[in-house]
Amino acid sequence: MNPEKLLSHPDKVFWPEEGYTKLDLARFYEAVFPKLKPYVADRMLSLERCPDGMSGQCFYQKQAPKGMPEGTPTKLIHHEKKDVNYVLGGAVETEIALVNLGCIPVHVWGSRASKPESPDWMVFDLDPGSGEFADAAKAGLLVKGALDEFGLKSFPKTSGSRGLHVFVPLKVGPDFDEVRGFAGSLCAQLAAAHPETLTVEARIQARKDRVYLDSFRNGYGATVVAPYSVRRREKAPFSMPLRWEEVRPGLKPASFNLGNYKKRLAGADPWEGFFENRQLLKKKSR
Repeated sequence: MNPEKLLSHPDKVFWPEEGYTKLDLARFYEAVFPKLKPYVADRMLSLERCPDGMSGQCFYQKQAPKGMPEGTPTKLIHHEKKDVNYVLGGAVETEIALVNLGCIPVHVWGSRASKPESPDWMVFDLDPGSGEFADAAKAGLLVKGALDEFGLKSFPKTSGSRGLHVFVPLKVGPDFDEVRGFAGSLCAQLAAAHPETLTVEARIQARKDRVYLDSFRNGYGATVVAPYSVRRREKAPFSMPLRWEEVRPGLKPASFNLGNYKKRLAGADPWEGFFENRQLLKKKSR
């Protein structure tokens, strides 16, 4: 496909400092889509629209917007206050159309449209109060160790900003409350064991320089940026799946960006077999 033909104002600069345009973003998503597709297919998307890129303001939108290609799949979800017709991921044409509307990142639910109440992954969002990825990396290894004790295989990725995300593929069964309860309990235990470096304190001012262990991404309707999602940050970084051996303090998340993604994509997939490793939540193996 030729994404340029699907864009209005393809030369509009989204990252003035780097010179990256809307077309550069669309070409990235076209190139990466075979790797992105498994994590967005049949999932409800929440849209973060930034029509002027790094300049101007952004706004969030859940309702499927006008301007999408005819036949774009959607899913009507009944929320407590109102019904929302969400765009579903899974087609490159959908992703390019969202780029055209100013959507830089891809925010996805933890469940699919076929069973919206039942997540097929658990996620931990590690946000360093210091702003240093090194702290998130150290915390990530502690989360991995705790998950290992439950016999749960985990997959790390950069958040595309300063933090780290840890994903655990799940067999469909538990609802969001059960998954969030499991994740919240694990985070609380880790924070209690490492009170100087980890916290589950929701108040930002109370976290200080500690790493916030966020388990609330596992709530019904909550979202997380998908693997390979570009972020509205300097240097146009994207959320890069990693091998655990790569999770080290010296890693620079911004080193994965629109300027060099082809080299990284040419290598082996660090998350190969992710959905073949779906697991049950269970008691400790020892």
